[in-house]
Amino acid sequence: MEQWRLIVDVPAAGARNMAVDHAILEAVIAGTASPTLRFYQWHPACLSLGYGQHAHEVDLARLTAHRFGVVRRPTGGQAVLHADELTYSIALPDSHPLAQGSIVESYRRLSDGLIAGLKALGIAVRAEPRQQRISSISPVVCFESTSDYEITCNGRKLVGSAQMRKRGGVLQHGSLPLVGDAARICEVLRYDTETARQDARKSVLDRATTLEAETHTAPLFYQVAETLAEALAAAYEVLFVRRVLDEDEHARAIVLEDQIYGSDSWTFRR
Repeated sequence: MEQWRLIVDVPAAGARNMAVDHAILEAVIAGTASPTLRFYQWHPACLSLGYGQHAHEVDLARLTAHRFGVVRRPTGGQAVLHADELTYSIALPDSHPLAQGSIVESYRRLSDGLIAGLKALGIAVRAEPRQQRISSISPVVCFESTSDYEITCNGRKLVGSAQMRKRGGVLQHGSLPLVGDAARICEVLRYDTETARQDARKSVLDRATTLEAETHTAPLFYQVAETLAEALAAAYEVLFVRRVLDEDEHARAIVLEDQIYGSDSWTFRR
């Protein structure tokens, strides 16, 4: 049976989390690390922008007042507020069967494992091709719209994922909100009026959900991570071996954090 590395990480700031995902992908591409599943959290809570998203969509004064961090992801998509959630990342060589084909095809394969894990938590979820583009009041918010094979529950988005392809490898990471207000993100984005902000909040609440809302319990990070790991191992037919970053990955993550993900020239470049 194929062995993958499983990392269950301690909470970290946004720039650190993105640098670690990137460092892991580089190690997987180089062949110095096996395919890796990583679960992690964010401290402090952090707004992440998609790779091509405009930074002027962030209200920096409000972000500072809420004491949230901000980072730009290496993956595409729209803004996500990472708070009270489980974040997963999967790094694979591009030769791996799960990574083959188009982004949409690999999304579908990777979603199958996540769906199995969420069903093990007692949630009726699904992931289907997007039938039509949703007309959006607030298109800057990831959880306010769905893409192909993103995971929904009762018609509302539960997991927001994004993928990066680099020559030799694939990184997919995503957010599973555990508890809290799915529309909090609207408090730190820029709107012309407060009426527009409240309209955006309503739109997000209509289209996004959390694990707590669907299970009517307060899920715990480590319990959810364990259940997902067991289901993913079965779905992908792999054996997870619990590990940590090696010394080279750790050193590379420090460099990536300093030179890219912690840099204003990266975060606010658009």
